[in-house]
Amino acid sequence: MEKVKSLLKPKQTPQQQLREWQRRLRQECRVIERQIRDVEREEKTVQKAIKEAAKRNDMTSAKSLAKEIVRSRKAVNRLHENKAQLNSISMHLGEIVATARTVGHLSKSAEVMKLVNGLMKAPEVAATMQEFSKEMTKAGVIEEMVNDAVDTALDSEDIEEEIEEEVDKVLAAIAGETASQLPDAVRREKVQQPVATEAASEEEAIAEGVDDEGELEEIRARLAKVRS
Repeated sequence: MEKVKSLLKPKQTPQQQLREWQRRLRQECRVIERQIRDVEREEKTVQKAIKEAAKRNDMTSAKSLAKEIVRSRKAVNRLHENKAQLNSISMHLGEIVATARTVGHLSKSAEVMKLVNGLMKAPEVAATMQEFSKEMTKAGVIEEMVNDAVDTALDSEDIEEEIEEEVDKVLAAIAGETASQLPDAVRREKVQQPVATEAASEEEAIAEGVDDEGELEEIRARLAKVRS
């Protein structure tokens, strides 16, 4: 039935097709804006949890939550980049309209192809860009692309190192005054625990503060969810 409807549906003019793509791009930008607001709203909750953890000398939990904030801020930066690229695609599509009016069809754009190909590697908008890629290829705006799988494993170690470097800065900015009041020996013991026992200690420390913090583990889960 759907195939019959698609056959009966009048074919869009180049201008109509461009306007439809631009409408969907604006819609995708609004989705990204909501994701950014959600992450930033959850970050305020986590900041409060970090301050409370520092007050009770629970620097393991504070550091763990600070790491979540660092990850979230990196995710927000990616979302801003994605939005800027979506707006750039829309702008370039608008520039194609004048040519389409003259030649009667959509012309190829190397810049649009580059932007779409780049966004196909962004997890947040990959599925949408795959659809755009198919439609734009069919319309002659871009050439057929091979969507190579993104090898995130190669960059994972570097990303983790960057996150670790930022964690102490976040702790200093959010709970620096409270944390600085702790004796040096306590801070070192709390923050620099051996790797083998850190995970277990972290879960135990978080569990101890659940009643005061309103389910810290739930906060971390919500933050991870809105980042995705």
